[in-house]
Amino acid sequence: MSLPPCPQCQSEYSWQDGDNLNCPECGHIWSPGDASANEDALVVRDANGNLLADGDAVTVVKDLKVKGSSSTLKIGTRVKSIRLVEGDHNIDCKIDGFGPMKLKSEFVKKG
Repeated sequence: MSLPPCPQCQSEYSWQDGDNLNCPECGHIWSPGDASANEDALVVRDANGNLLADGDAVTVVKDLKVKGSSSTLKIGTRVKSIRLVEGDHNIDCKIDGFGPMKLKSEFVKKG
């Protein structure tokens, strides 16, 4: 009998505890009947593979050219309260000095 992967982080190491399933990687707990409802949840990972969520704070890991501007977003820039969205640029945020912006998750790290 194989258990379904975690609906939040897609970890294949889920385990059963009574009527609930548990994920050892992200700590998510769900019931087997709820697994199909959460399958379309957005999963976004940072440059190090950490799972990102709405409201997280991230740090830019590479100098990024800002389209339509002559300035660059420097490495180490902190971004607070991100919002995850569908698409190529999967992070919506507001950066001090730049304004609203979309970022790719592979250019940020959590924390």
